[in-house]
Amino acid sequence: MKNLKINNRFTVELPADPDETNEIRQVKNTLFSFVNPTKPSNPTLVHASEEVAEMVGITKDEIQSEAFLNAFSGKEILPETRPYAMCYAGHQFGNWAGQLGDGRAINLTEVEHNNAFFTLQLKGAGKTPYSRTADGLAVLRSSIREYLCAEAMFNLGVPTTRSLSLILSGDQVLRDVLYNGNPAYEKGAIVCRVAPSFIRFGSFEMLTARNELKNLKEFVEYTIKHYFPEIKGEPKEQYLQFFKTVADTTRKMIIDWQRVGFVHGVMNTDNMSIHGLTIDYGPYGWLENYDPNWTPNTTDSQNRRYRFGNQPQVAQWNLYQLANALYPLINEAEPLENILQSFISDFESDYKLMYLSKLGLFTSTETDSKLIEGLETVLQLSETDMTLFFRNLSKITKTDSVENAIEKIQVSFYLPEEIKGDILDSWKKWFTVYLQRLNAQEVTDESRAEKMNQVNPKYVLRNYMAQLAIDAADKEDYSLINELYLLLQKPYDEQPEFEKWFAKRPDWARSKVGCSMLSCSS
Repeated sequence: MKNLKINNRFTVELPADPDETNEIRQVKNTLFSFVNPTKPSNPTLVHASEEVAEMVGITKDEIQSEAFLNAFSGKEILPETRPYAMCYAGHQFGNWAGQLGDGRAINLTEVEHNNAFFTLQLKGAGKTPYSRTADGLAVLRSSIREYLCAEAMFNLGVPTTRSLSLILSGDQVLRDVLYNGNPAYEKGAIVCRVAPSFIRFGSFEMLTARNELKNLKEFVEYTIKHYFPEIKGEPKEQYLQFFKTVADTTRKMIIDWQRVGFVHGVMNTDNMSIHGLTIDYGPYGWLENYDPNWTPNTTDSQNRRYRFGNQPQVAQWNLYQLANALYPLINEAEPLENILQSFISDFESDYKLMYLSKLGLFTSTETDSKLIEGLETVLQLSETDMTLFFRNLSKITKTDSVENAIEKIQVSFYLPEEIKGDILDSWKKWFTVYLQRLNAQEVTDESRAEKMNQVNPKYVLRNYMAQLAIDAADKEDYSLINELYLLLQKPYDEQPEFEKWFAKRPDWARSKVGCSMLSCSS
């Protein structure tokens, strides 16, 4: 990888942990600890992204090299680099958790390519001082989910980290997938993730909680200098503008989550990127039937804090915690509160415009909110597949009758026999209004369908699809990983060769492990 332009500014400019032993401990007065990955016994490349490789300065030929395999499995250290794990804290499920840190992630280095900077991070590469009671390793099933989902999200137009490579370690890892006291050995794997940085809300929370205000100031100014260079002015103004930028990009990210039906599942403050990127793919999922109360996380099944419909409110709550962390540098609550208060109102305005674009409505009326609320209600009367419904909505024309319109979205119903009586009447009432709205705007059916199909994906990474790839990979068949990877590169295109994936969740996947809800270790 001769063209990799190494840049170690994070480790050069910020305070390092003076203790270089890789022992589990509380790490204070520092931003990171130097630590080397655990060497895998027999690494094997499963898949790599040529696009992401090119983005960071790695050629197509180099992907197949032994040097690539060794570097991104953790077997060898890239020249002129010192891998490190970051120290941060966070709120988990609304409760202060104290020090967390990179428990199973190790940053290899930063690289510069085409005037952009990228951090290369291995997930599942072994123990760090922040691993707590865990081993810092990852298994193949969770690594496949992480690898595919990041690339799926990117191609959906959702801000996200990227995936460079998926590599088998050759080692066995003990995991209790259901947390029921029945651990079993699984194949170990490592994913290389790529992002501008992996700085989180919790990075600043930790420093304020420990009253390390000198480090807090230094870290905020470092972050602004390198990742938000457009921010200028007096220090206090810079800190406020930094917070507002994070709030704005976070809002836009959540809008995109809601647009495509994505549920993160673990929106802890240590899983929130200051770049407004989707980060840390654990028990995520896409809505099958439209259910705002659905969460993919078994740990969250009782309180459903991280349910689909609550993601905007949780994002605001997390921003409150970031505001509290930045407060000692600003010493004024009002400007921070103003940004926080505008978050939901701005979100609601953006959400309305986003939803209208999904409906193919490009003019605004006073009844828009009622139309949207009416649809969200009727979608829940009987199980209705979100992805299929919105994609098929583009097939409706201005000349359709209400009955024809319902017929065109019929495929999205999981229980079509339920669409009768009051439920059918509710659908007829909604479509009556919707068709009136379509006919009131001067947009052709063809133009409207084209625009709708640019915001309503045809293909998303449903959990059962990922599980099929996992089951095949366990038998050393990686063809389905590649097929899904290719499919998800063009999620808005028709792709007739992949039409079988444009389908509702099969009945067998309704309650199968890995196809509905997952644990945090998944």
